[in-house]
Amino acid sequence: MGVPDYILRMRKHVGHDLLWLPSVSAVVRNADGELLLGKRSDDGRWSVISGFVEPGEQPATAVVREVEEETELRVEPERLSSVVSHPHTYPNGDRCEYLNLGFRCRLVAGTARVNDDESEAVQWFPMDRLPELDEHARLVIAHALGEERTAWYLPSGTSWTDVEKPT
Repeated sequence: MGVPDYILRMRKHVGHDLLWLPSVSAVVRNADGELLLGKRSDDGRWSVISGFVEPGEQPATAVVREVEEETELRVEPERLSSVVSHPHTYPNGDRCEYLNLGFRCRLVAGTARVNDDESEAVQWFPMDRLPELDEHARLVIAHALGEERTAWYLPSGTSWTDVEKPT
């Protein structure tokens, strides 16, 4: 789907300046325990499937929609696993601060494939052979697959630069 119209309209007013945006990320494993990742078209990096929460949309609905739009897979959120804000600068210079909700999701149906222009590739990876991932993706994966029963978040008074990132 690409960039939603409402963000394109905001960019006309603010240019490359910082936008505060809600987003979701999906951590999905298949029956073999492999992790679903997408290779992003904008920067060529592998990451968990992520995207914007549209105005009026609930985050759980957004994560289901994003996975289906990008991979043609149907998933069901099992639990909210992380809540964190983090900065991101796109190759074109657009700056964002995302309030990201990470979800552990159960695979319901489908065969993974590139389903839109946001990804160059979609692939299942064994957990011991993951490609290089950015700090945010590693954090979302670690907390989605961890044993925590509640969502992880940064303690009050801390920032993204204070977080201990998983390796």
